Amino acid sequence: MQWTVAIGVDTHKGLHVAVAFDVLGVELGSREIATTEAGYRDLLGWARGLGVPAFAVEGCGSYGAGLTRFLQLAGVAVWECERPRRRDRRRGKSDLIDAAIAGRRLLAGEGFSVPRGGGRREELRLLLLERRSAVRARTAALNQLSALVVTVPAQVRARLEPLSGERLARAAARQRSGPEVTAAVLRRLGRRVEHLSEEIGELERALTALVVELAPALLGEPGVGPVCAAQLLVSSGDPKRMASEASFAALAGTSPVEASSGKQQRHRLNRGGDRQLNWALHVIALARIRHHVETAAYYQRLLATGKTRREARRCVKRALTRHFYRQLRELSTLPLTT
Repeated sequence: MQWTVAIGVDTHKGLHVAVAFDVLGVELGSREIATTEAGYRDLLGWARGLGVPAFAVEGCGSYGAGLTRFLQLAGVAVWECERPRRRDRRRGKSDLIDAAIAGRRLLAGEGFSVPRGGGRREELRLLLLERRSAVRARTAALNQLSALVVTVPAQVRARLEPLSGERLARAAARQRSGPEVTAAVLRRLGRRVEHLSEEIGELERALTALVVELAPALLGEPGVGPVCAAQLLVSSGDPKRMASEASFAALAGTSPVEASSGKQQRHRLNRGGDRQLNWALHVIALARIRHHVETAAYYQRLLATGKTRREARRCVKRALTRHFYRQLRELSTLPLTT
């Protein structure tokens, strides 16, 4: 059934604010609700009392996640709305204004998309989030360990300084010589790195199992490991979100941005989009340039035309965006959100 009422929702941790419009853009009312099951039921009952509702929700992946799940289970149309742009806030900012902007965008059919969804994709997202945290913590511990080696007594330094990374951590975890406090700190930092490495390995095995179950074809692609494959699945979301290859390139931050002036015609680096998706494509591009014959040949042709190595890598990432867009569009039948 076609919806007859547009509900814009500005989401926060403790409460949400909703504003309703009819199809002609006439405001029908507003509502504040608590971020609880009872609050969600109250909002849905109010919205259905106005007609057949559709919701435009800010922050479907954060503060609006609970409301989005509730509405989807209730069979109501839900769209993810972008945050208001600066020009939309020339008359000020409030929760009511932001909710009204979301509702009007739904009426206009602009600035919204299908929520990325939960289910198996959400499991991948959580594993990636935990892995990033563990990698950062391990890097910090390794940096602390390397800095500490510079200041330890010469005998200990001579043994540890030639080592790096995991080898340094293993040696430090078994350190017994030197001042008592220094040796104890070295052991704890080394054990911390070892523990985090084990945790990262466990997370990567879990990611591999999920990707093999959901999209094994991605792992067959040159340069694509379980982490990058999982990021492609998480960032792309529901294939219905990707209206075109150009929109997916904008999401990935690989679409060139016009920066021409006068006779100079040029494009600059796109610093927008999903930076984790951009990182995954960058890692895949580097691996394929080194180990994939066709990609390496394309890269060399770009260099031969006068492009710098950095510009050539960006072109490779753009070509990979086109390639993976076609692959990800074919995953629409996979149970990623169940």
